[in-house]
Amino acid sequence: MPKRVLEGIVVSDKQDKTVVVKVERRFTHPLLKKTVRRTKNYHAHDEGNAFKVGDVVSIEEGKPLSKLKRWVVLPKA
Repeated sequence: MPKRVLEGIVVSDKQDKTVVVKVERRFTHPLLKKTVRRTKNYHAHDEGNAFKVGDVVSIEEGKPLSKLKRWVVLPKA
């Protein structure tokens, strides 16, 4: 099964080798038929501390690296 890849914005880079990425998803509400935005924060592994707050990054599912980290930041293409 392929690994999921999400795109989001870095909201925190204070931790060593870790960034917090805010990912937004949009969907149509089943009853109201209105577009709704939901956001979720993911802790992602950033080996070289290369990304700063405000950067748009892609993250990919990976093995558990710590209690919260299950994602890895993909290198800039």
